[in-house]
Amino acid sequence: MTDLPDNRDMSSHPIAHPVTITVYGADWCGDCRRSKRLLAARETVYDWVDVAEHPEIRDELTANGYPAIPVIVMPGGTILMEPSDAELAAALDAGAAQAV
Repeated sequence: MTDLPDNRDMSSHPIAHPVTITVYGADWCGDCRRSKRLLAARETVYDWVDVAEHPEIRDELTANGYPAIPVIVMPGGTILMEPSDAELAAALDAGAAQAV
């Protein structure tokens, strides 16, 4: 991944405009497991990046203002950090509405 300045503006970064949902998390993280359960229950396709296996990605997320996991990057660039089920469901619904 590319080095980014230490701020939250990731709009020019490749992960900011993904085709699919990308979830950055770790298997030991309860909030990550909860978000994965919600995505599975809604039969949502997503890419999983285990930051425990890729500490350089965790470092990059933290350096750019995303110190907590999961970090979920939605198509269109919306980035959610440690979202509640309601926040994630709302983002999924908004994405589905845009796709129609």
